Order: sequence, then C-alpha cells, then structure tokens
Amino acid sequence: MTLSDKDKELVEAATGAIKNRYRNEWQEVGAALRTRDGRVITGVNIDAYIGRIAVCAEAIAVGRAITESGDHGIETIVAVRHPKPHEKDQRIKVVSPCGICRELICDYDSKARVIVPNGAEPVVTTITELLPNKYSRGTE
Repeated sequence: MTLSDKDKELVEAATGAIKNRYRNEWQEVGAALRTRDGRVITGVNIDAYIGRIAVCAEAIAVGRAITESGDHGIETIVAVRHPKPHEKDQRIKVVSPCGICRELICDYDSKARVIVPNGAEPVVTTITELLPNKYSRGTE
C-alpha cells in the first residue's frame, strides 16, 4: 500500500528525530509512531558499548507513548536510518524493524501498520505480515 499524507508526516517526524539527535556510532536510527488516539511519538535508538543492552528506536517510541499517556495502541510506526559520515549515500531512509521490534510492536498492537522500505518508495504493511506465526506463551 502506498503512503498516505499521514504516513509521510510520520516518516518526516522520524527523520526529524534522528536529524536532531544523530551521533555517529551512538544514535543513528529514529522512529515515530502514531497512536490510535492520534498522538505522534518519536524516539531514537540508544546504543551502548555492550551491544546486548542497546535499545532500538521503535522500543523507545513505544515506551514513551505508554509512559506519557498509557497504552492507546499503535496505528502506524516507522523507523529511519541516518547514514554514517563515510557512506556515499547521505539520505536518511526508511528501514525495517528488527525481529525483536517486530515482536514488541505485535505485542502492543497486533493490528499495527508498519512503513517499510520497498525499492525507491516505502510502503505500508501490517505487523502480522512482517511477523507470521508469532511467538505465543500458549495462553492466547
């Protein structure tokens, strides 16, 4: 599905977040989500010397949304990556959520829309399309 104006605004919000907070080797991914009650929340990844304790931008955005006004669901979410200084292409581009973020997004809203790369233009898909046969504790 092609991007709506609201989707493009979300990409711009994620881009703005990482443009404002980019630090080579520390913060290079920005995320933005729109809650089901219409709020736009942003986040940037938190890197660490010990990689296991790094936190993705999508997780930061989800945490901020819940902390600021409770869990109202995720209508749409997107992440973008800022290139490193030595990279030839210096455009900030949409990236797919990692596997852990796919699980997290699906846990908080299994009907969430996700903006993902698709050649020249990003597209919208659903989190369940990105995460088929999701892990379950067997209680669902």
